[in-house]
Amino acid sequence: MKRLRAALVTGLLIGALAAVPSSAAQAHDNGVGRTPPMGWNSWNTFGCSISESLIRGMADSMVSTGMRDAGYQYVVVDDCWMNPNRDSSGNLQADPGRFPSGMKALGDYIHGKGLKFGIYQAPLDKTCAQYFGSYPGATGSQGHETQDARQFAAWGVDYLKYDWCSPTGTIDQQVTTFARMRDALAATGRPILYSINSNSIHSKTGPQRDWGDVANIWRTTEDIQLVWKTDQLNGYPMGVQNIIDVNVPLAGYAEPGGFNDPDMMEVGRGTLTDTEQRSHFAMWAMMAAPLIAGNDLRSMSGATQTILKNPRLIAINQDTLGRQGVQVAGDANQRVLAKRLAGDDIAVALFNQSGSTRTITTTAAAIGKTGSSFTLTDAWTGATTTTGGTISASVPAHGTAVYRVSGGTTGNPPVPTATALVSASSGRCLDVPNSNTANGTQPVIWDCNRNANQQWTVSGSSLRALGKCLDAPAGATAGAKVQLWDCNGGANQQWTFNADGTIRGNQSGLCLDVDHNLTANGTLTLLWTCTAAVNQRWSRS
Repeated sequence: MKRLRAALVTGLLIGALAAVPSSAAQAHDNGVGRTPPMGWNSWNTFGCSISESLIRGMADSMVSTGMRDAGYQYVVVDDCWMNPNRDSSGNLQADPGRFPSGMKALGDYIHGKGLKFGIYQAPLDKTCAQYFGSYPGATGSQGHETQDARQFAAWGVDYLKYDWCSPTGTIDQQVTTFARMRDALAATGRPILYSINSNSIHSKTGPQRDWGDVANIWRTTEDIQLVWKTDQLNGYPMGVQNIIDVNVPLAGYAEPGGFNDPDMMEVGRGTLTDTEQRSHFAMWAMMAAPLIAGNDLRSMSGATQTILKNPRLIAINQDTLGRQGVQVAGDANQRVLAKRLAGDDIAVALFNQSGSTRTITTTAAAIGKTGSSFTLTDAWTGATTTTGGTISASVPAHGTAVYRVSGGTTGNPPVPTATALVSASSGRCLDVPNSNTANGTQPVIWDCNRNANQQWTVSGSSLRALGKCLDAPAGATAGAKVQLWDCNGGANQQWTFNADGTIRGNQSGLCLDVDHNLTANGTLTLLWTCTAAVNQRWSRS
């Protein structure tokens, strides 16, 4: 089906309320993944050290710990399950030492526990472990897509994780290749949730498009690591906060049947503080992310179980509207996300990115509620309070407060909108030249064509194209170039849409300007003192 999106631009971006459709995409509607999948994956804790007895033990623990009853369904066997050689007919085989009973028997065991069976494969010649030489063979699906899809269906597979793991291939080649397995899975007649990762050892193509025409879930970042934050913005290794920075602006892509995937969870694996683990889970819930645990389920602490089985956060994540939380306010220190829920409630997250306790405040109006009295249900404690409109909490460093807001009249929280920005002086669009995503790329104006390099996502106060943010260099003065840069939540990447059509940098106070009021294709854009001249006025289309 065609998906059409619209957004309400709130007072955070000054201007009248306006609904702006983004480019439509053909959704991958295979009847599964109507809410984000929940389950467990072997990779984060065990890597290649997996076996039949281990996976069966995890399925047992999914039941005995109450994880299954909390909503976790999928038991996903990641890389290194396969015999390094296909059989004489070219069929995949289980490694006989690790999985002596075979994958069909393993799937039957998992199904017998009331759970679903997931498996890993790669679209080129090698899996990721094979690419890095940590596992023998070359058993990727390249040239075997139809054969492998039929094999998975015969084994009772319910979830396929499909990992690019190669530096080669353009984004168009990735789309074509991933779609080949999509179609092969569909042809089996078995509903199999399709999870793809286009980012391994590759330019980060995950954030550059809406993959909902290809898969049910798609990775948006590099692999998560057991740290809070690293110096990488979307490269290996990535911490929890780095991933949030990348994934939050992509909220407009999420809908039932298709969700952004910020990778598996690190809750219960050590290193992260209790506060950071709670934030990790809360933000994944608010971002409508798959909730795929990666810890050892057999030895979970009570604190880990309390986080992973929190019924109020799971309900927010599994809400049938399938919306991802949208940033309605934020800066380098904090974010406020709002997530519309079925039944007219709205979930709000107050996320403290800074290193010290902060009081974070928003209002019912800012998240899409009108009225005079509202009920706030604390997602962590279940306690309820009432408010006339103020929503506020003292949040510890790296912490997240989450409330379910009921009452009043519910409108739509702002949805990030992919839109063209049209210069009033020339009628041409703000354009990323040649779709170049290198840091420092200077946008130009060009004939409007609605291609991805002219689609700018408005999320909170950020402007994003091709997975990068519109950025003013630190200390920018009049005449400095405006540029693309890795998104970091800084004030120099925050912009205000003024009522006169100008777009002002929040840190510099300067406006987005077409150089010397020129109108030719390729004219550079820069920062200049705000005058509201015609070459500083922009419209969304």
